[in-house]
Amino acid sequence: MKAIVCSSFGPPSNLEFKDVPDPIPADDEILIKVHACGINFPDTLIIQGLYQFKPEFPFSPSGDIAGVVEAVGSAVKHLKVGDTVIAMTTYGGMAEKAVAKASVTFPKPPGMPMVNAASFMIAYGTSYHALVDRAELKEGETLLVLGASGGVGLSAVEIGKHLGAHVIAAASTAEKLALCEKHGADEFINYTEVNLKEKVKELTNGKGVDVIYDPVGGDFSEQALRAIAWKGRHLVVGFAAGSIPKIPLNLALLKGCSIVGVFWGSFAQRNPKKNMQNTMDLLQLFTKGILKPHIHKIYSLEEGPQALVDMMERKVKGKAVVSIV
Repeated sequence: MKAIVCSSFGPPSNLEFKDVPDPIPADDEILIKVHACGINFPDTLIIQGLYQFKPEFPFSPSGDIAGVVEAVGSAVKHLKVGDTVIAMTTYGGMAEKAVAKASVTFPKPPGMPMVNAASFMIAYGTSYHALVDRAELKEGETLLVLGASGGVGLSAVEIGKHLGAHVIAAASTAEKLALCEKHGADEFINYTEVNLKEKVKELTNGKGVDVIYDPVGGDFSEQALRAIAWKGRHLVVGFAAGSIPKIPLNLALLKGCSIVGVFWGSFAQRNPKKNMQNTMDLLQLFTKGILKPHIHKIYSLEEGPQALVDMMERKVKGKAVVSIV
């Protein structure tokens, strides 16, 4: 099969388009003929050896896939050959075929395009787990979304609105904020033009925000935390800015707030039943038209490395997707 292959850690230019052996599913795995795979920020870290774990070489990036079941392991009962599915694989998805654990592979809803399905699992799974399970976001609360025009950011805007929150979108350009408005955000902050803390305080009449959704990190994390409300929850989702902030812990004391870690991949492995219910809820919301993934661009398999470059250069609004079939 054809695949984009990482044989040594480094930039996307190190990746190769080549023939590799077909993967073989274990008893609890499914072999999927991949139709499309989504690009997420962790993919740019994995190929550089900067993620929480380092796969064995060679491997293919992308852990967000949609396709058709080609074979199932002996322990798999809920899916069969020929089913169309979405799955989370962590890595291995930028290839014509990939294996996924049965516990994180789900039937694709009828009518859901493959490119939408491939852009769904990680972004929406992360945001739903963050806002529902970790923050327990309530109707009427205020939600600040940093990096709001990205894949996880837009999903957080949509889910926050569905849960009844007042959503403040923060991003780096007017164009990105316009996209956030289309996805339901109520108010907007261009944090390249104004002080994030001061603007949040202004928009909330000095109260601060109840929940901060933070996939950005860097200097913006502390600015946002300084504008959190009493008993607020700061969700640590990722570090797209490139640096892990060192937060003064006295802020948590003074604000009576919580700094809450969000690691959806680990949650999905540790609590597969709850993750399955979350995923079913999300797929129903998509079917009802409440959730609408924004596709920034569709790339060919050979163009997969360029999709990663565009992600690293912050050119992607919503989701970048590689179409393989």
